Amino acid sequence: MSKKANGQSRPWLLAALVALVVLSFYRMGGSSGGPTEMSAAEFRAAVAAGRVSEPILRVVDHDAMTTYLEGDVSEGGESSRFRVYLVPGENERLMEDLSARGVKVRVKNESSAFSPLVTNLLFFFGFMALLYWFMAKRMGGAGPFGMGKSKAKLLNGKEEKRKVTFADVAGVDEAKEEVQEIVSFLKEPAAFQKLGGRIPKGVLLVGPPGTGKTLLAKAIAGEAQVPFFAMSGSDFEEMFVGVGASRMRDMFAEAKKRAPCIVFIDEIDSIGMKRSGAGALTGSHAYEQTLNTMLVEMDGFDANEGVIVIAATNRPDTLDAALLRPGRFDRQVMIDLPTLKGREEILKLHGAKIKFAEDADLKRVARGTPGFSGADLANLLNEAALMAVRKNLDAVDMATLDEARDKVLWGRERKSAGYSQKDREITAWHESGHALMQLLLKETDPLHKVTIIPRGRALGATMSLPEEDVLNRTKDHFLDELAVLCGGRVAEKMFTGGISTGAAQDIAAATEIARRMVCVYGMSDKFGFQAFSEPNRMSAAALPPAFSEETSREIDAEVSRLVADAYSRAESVLGENRERLAALAARLLEKETMDGREIEDFLGLRKDAADPAPAGGEEAAG
Repeated sequence: MSKKANGQSRPWLLAALVALVVLSFYRMGGSSGGPTEMSAAEFRAAVAAGRVSEPILRVVDHDAMTTYLEGDVSEGGESSRFRVYLVPGENERLMEDLSARGVKVRVKNESSAFSPLVTNLLFFFGFMALLYWFMAKRMGGAGPFGMGKSKAKLLNGKEEKRKVTFADVAGVDEAKEEVQEIVSFLKEPAAFQKLGGRIPKGVLLVGPPGTGKTLLAKAIAGEAQVPFFAMSGSDFEEMFVGVGASRMRDMFAEAKKRAPCIVFIDEIDSIGMKRSGAGALTGSHAYEQTLNTMLVEMDGFDANEGVIVIAATNRPDTLDAALLRPGRFDRQVMIDLPTLKGREEILKLHGAKIKFAEDADLKRVARGTPGFSGADLANLLNEAALMAVRKNLDAVDMATLDEARDKVLWGRERKSAGYSQKDREITAWHESGHALMQLLLKETDPLHKVTIIPRGRALGATMSLPEEDVLNRTKDHFLDELAVLCGGRVAEKMFTGGISTGAAQDIAAATEIARRMVCVYGMSDKFGFQAFSEPNRMSAAALPPAFSEETSREIDAEVSRLVADAYSRAESVLGENRERLAALAARLLEKETMDGREIEDFLGLRKDAADPAPAGGEEAAG
């Protein structure tokens, strides 16, 4: 369909509207060039002074009430337009006066069914109607500028040239199996109905951002070859109350016409938040209207056969209970971060269009990216391809893939950031303290790389990578991690005798780990098997304190103790290995960046690892 056919681009119509605006103001008297009304006495005085020449007597439908004289009157060398409305009985006497003074009068009959005022009003309202029609076409909907019409995009699974199928979704095998029966129902509903079965009316896709929730919903529609309505939760709301509910009704009305079909609502937590209890969004009647309309449309009095609602969110705990009950969102499908096998499949899928060098090993990249989502992996490959172009390479090699991963994890190197030799020495000691603690302690992740080149917001970085996907962490790991975080400040103090701001990120990370050990994981000797969760910030005012002030002070004391013990431990370990620490700092000043294996060989320390290659990516300490 052409642009002209759908009313999206008509420059001539816009030009006509501008012309109508100008003409409307002129006719309504908005123009400064309009005639000036004069009284009969003023007119006679102007005639007596000889300032009037050849006026026109306009007779509208021969009605004396709308008869007037119009012409030019001169004053001070300038002429202006005048108009004199005549009352019954004045016409003949005024004509005689004009004739006696030798002023010719032209008579012009005007045939108009309406008075000038009525004509101007009709013209104005006609212009407003045209403007309304034009804006409605531009906004693409009914009602005042289409605000109550659904903004859902319709994708027809049968007609799309590039439809998404399950072959385009990787790393979420369990989720694909769980939604497979929805595809089977949409293809052959009779097979389910024969035994009295009922397909779920709604499926809620839950998972962290970037794991492929939207992609999986599109794949369901592509596999089933049915219409697919896509809309974001935020698209329902506008500045006017009631618009969201109207759009919700309109969307379901359109979906019912095309049943069987799929309605996909992304980020449903924006309209489906709790209406009461902890975490409830209070004081927003418009959101409740939209949510109530959705609840009725999904499972109300009217049958909603053949319309399957799929929604995505990464905050299922904020959704209203009525939305999650059977009959609405019957099923929750968890789409978690991909495992090693899933990451390898995702890399192969996104890397199909990328030219790789012979040494590029996607399996090794998959092992080095635990915790990455599908979107993160796609971004990694794209960054690697861009880096290869900047390097004028013919293909993406393994070194470029590793560099792209480090950039995604810890930021880009800022080699141009100039800082003094003193700052370089402090940074070298700081990062050496992290690295040496990483090698000496048993429960830490393998050391990946250490650099004193500024990267991201840090002046240097010590990078550690887990050997495999980590689903569970022990108390010993957290205690060792706290000591590693303290190692940078301890080494820095051993070299300079003072402290700097370089440990700010380490301090924040250590405090967070210690607090979670006490409040979430029950890893405190003082409190043991207890949880002290903080109240929801949005509803804190409506909730009683989660624990007493005395308990809060004890929690703070326990967090301080854990961090202080870790700091003392780092002082003890690095004090016993001061020569190694100084040697590593000197080596870092010379090379600026060192690989984990290179540091192990240099110090004669070998941390046991299942695979010699870098195995994963978690965090930079320092």
